[in-house]
Amino acid sequence: MITAVEHYNTKVKNNPQVETLPFLMMMEVLKINGVEKQFPAGIPVTVAELLERLAVEAATVVAEIDGEIIESEKFAETRLHTGQSIELLRFVPGG
Repeated sequence: MITAVEHYNTKVKNNPQVETLPFLMMMEVLKINGVEKQFPAGIPVTVAELLERLAVEAATVVAEIDGEIIESEKFAETRLHTGQSIELLRFVPGG
């Protein structure tokens, strides 16, 4: 599936015959657990904000951004940028 950003970058950006739509230029995308999620109003600024928007308690997850593990103490200061790949691994009790 092609995202709005990919469509814009490959089909619209350098084609003077195509009239651009403002929302295509403003769409921001993060890949979360392998699924692209669009944020029309802008991506969350930090990992902590992302978890809040997803209603995930920070104490129950490990976050990995573009292959790098982020310590939970740094969730509030770790900034996110469009196009990043984020893996959220949740702890599940039991055996």
